[in-house]
Amino acid sequence: MTLSPADRQRLQQVHTVSIHQRPHKVDVTAFAQVQDWQPHSPLRTLFPRILKGQDITAIVEAFVQAHQRGRAIILALGAHVIKCGLGPLLIEMMRRGWLSGLVLNGAGAIHDFEVALVGATSEDVAQHLGSGMFGMVDETPRYINAALETYDAPQVGLGAALGQAVAEGTYPYKAYSLLAAAHTYGVPLTVHVAIGTDTIHMHPSTNAALLGQATYTDFQRLTLLLRGLHDGGCYWNIGSAVLLPEVFLKALTLCRHVGYPVERFVTLNLDMLQHYRPEFNVVRRPTQDGGRGYALTGHHEIMLPLLYALLVEAFAAVPPPTGAAAVEDLTPVSFSE
Repeated sequence: MTLSPADRQRLQQVHTVSIHQRPHKVDVTAFAQVQDWQPHSPLRTLFPRILKGQDITAIVEAFVQAHQRGRAIILALGAHVIKCGLGPLLIEMMRRGWLSGLVLNGAGAIHDFEVALVGATSEDVAQHLGSGMFGMVDETPRYINAALETYDAPQVGLGAALGQAVAEGTYPYKAYSLLAAAHTYGVPLTVHVAIGTDTIHMHPSTNAALLGQATYTDFQRLTLLLRGLHDGGCYWNIGSAVLLPEVFLKALTLCRHVGYPVERFVTLNLDMLQHYRPEFNVVRRPTQDGGRGYALTGHHEIMLPLLYALLVEAFAAVPPPTGAAAVEDLTPVSFSE
């Protein structure tokens, strides 16, 4: 294509406006404040109030406000969060009274249980898969099943039964256990199992009927726990790409269906990759009629300590809360009422 003289003349007809008159999306007042930053300075000043820097500040502020107003703060955790060594951080969040509930999948409960028992967990799948020995430890399924039978898991729920078993039993490393800490600090912890996804399901000692009823009771407990999110609560999904986002969506639907308003709350999906189900079932759909959903992408072992440090800093700057989020009763409730 050859440009004609008329084409060239047309392309010269450019109209400009002063940069001082143009609207701008970003200005220096939102930049990171680093000039006078010292080790004792607020960490939040290093984050620009732009894009995800603005989001992470808003997430922390929403968390603190929820706590101050006595609204529920619930964290749902994939198993990798526990394998990253973040249990002590989450236990400290419980000790400080920040959390109204914890939600685990089956693998998360297993890893936490093994940590309490032997101070270690997680095997090399590739190394043992070929021989058929992956997941074939003896104690984990036997002890878990015994705990469910001893502590009446069908009635109290899977998380409550395991938490009581670890907290009251001879587990040398129970100080590292989320299950035990939740029992000790009175934080409802629910465990949501998909049969066939966890190593203990391969063992004949597993009582599937017992396990199924116990995890269903936890689904009911979570459904009622979500009532506390209404009008300013926070729900964080950390590292679960499929199971817990699906559980959350169904529990939220049921909670609303039986007459409890659950609107205007804040959700966060934090993971190394963003996936379809967390995006829609946690970030978008639950908050479409009010509230706000956020997504942060990064390694749990970096992002969660960062958020924790920002929360400690933020809580230090505010007065004590006027109320505390209600801790849900462990007794299952009939939805026929």
